[in-house]
Amino acid sequence: MAIHYPNGKAYIPVSKAKIEKKKDYSFSNRGKTLEDEINEANEFYLAQDIAVIHKKPIPIQVVKVDYPSRSSAVIKEAYYRTPSTTDFNGVYKGKYIDFEAKETENRTAFPLKNVHLHQVEHMRKVSKQLGITFLLVRFSALERYFYLPFEQLSLFWERMLTGGRKSIALSEMEIYAIEITPRYAPRIDYLKIVNDLNV
Repeated sequence: MAIHYPNGKAYIPVSKAKIEKKKDYSFSNRGKTLEDEINEANEFYLAQDIAVIHKKPIPIQVVKVDYPSRSSAVIKEAYYRTPSTTDFNGVYKGKYIDFEAKETENRTAFPLKNVHLHQVEHMRKVSKQLGITFLLVRFSALERYFYLPFEQLSLFWERMLTGGRKSIALSEMEIYAIEITPRYAPRIDYLKIVNDLNV
């Protein structure tokens, strides 16, 4: 016997399989970039009065804009005014923080071509002024995160410039960097390492 709602539509029972199906939380972070995760951490730090750290705006010069309607504009052509330095900067416990975030799909090494000379030079200047500067690396295929102090990055960079390896092996990351274990809030708590090493 068919059951109908007062509007005449047939009642279709929801299957038990649909009711019992639970969200698979092991994949809840899929699709997020390292930058997204750092932005979430920074929002957490700001809300908790722990630190003030933000993503730096990209310095672009807009050349051509189309206005398809009065309420919208589309940038059609733009260029970088100056090479960007690092991704994030701010202050934590009176210390200046300045760092770069990079991801790689590579499972065995982090290619140094992902870091640019002007970024390394900028980090060197920050370090010279006693600022805290580092590289956050995500091996996205492995879901592993590393905090690499600039002093170590600088050694790997010099090794590359003198004809050595053009990447940092995962095994080297495990020795010379500090692994960040994802947690609940914030997921990527990089300031815990900053605190342990510098403050």
